[in-house]
Amino acid sequence: MQHRFSLFAVFALTMPLAAGCVSTSSNYSAVKKETTVSKLSVCHGFDCRNRTTLALTSADASRFASIMASGKGSANAERQAIGSAVAYFETRAGQAIGVRDTAKSTIAQSGRMGQMDCIDESTNTRTLMLYLQGRGLIRHHRVESNVSRGMFVDGRYPHSTAVLTEQGGTRWAVDSWYEPMGGRPDIMPLDQWKSRGVMGER
Repeated sequence: MQHRFSLFAVFALTMPLAAGCVSTSSNYSAVKKETTVSKLSVCHGFDCRNRTTLALTSADASRFASIMASGKGSANAERQAIGSAVAYFETRAGQAIGVRDTAKSTIAQSGRMGQMDCIDESTNTRTLMLYLQGRGLIRHHRVESNVSRGMFVDGRYPHSTAVLTEQGGTRWAVDSWYEPMGGRPDIMPLDQWKSRGVMGER
């Protein structure tokens, strides 16, 4: 009986924390409204609690175009370019916020300026990819809705990723949570990404 109560207590305490990483942020509609071709809304503080505007300069626009031009030859090259674009975007986001996000932020960092959970990370990555797609810089993929995995009972903490679908149908995870701000995201087949995460496995 005591064991059952302990399990119940764990789930009662942790399930509310999980909610932030099992779906798109409740603040996503505001993020979309605040994002244009000249500025991007950057989520941080967990579940997009805080949003900072990154004003895009002409130099930023040119840099993104140059990065993506390196990937125009094939879908694989484009994914590599998207990884570079995410890294550049995160570096610029850190400059705008004034705080550099650490890798794999924990619940203890919830609400802290500049720190990002998987909802912040996946939302920011999707925001960037939609910006690139809107500019016609993504040719071999299309940006999809974010996807989640894990629900505690399967030994995995809930986690979310941005998603691309390659022409031909293969879906790819673009997961920027594991590296510190400015690091390259993990890009892998979505089915492979969904199978990971047991006991914190990357």
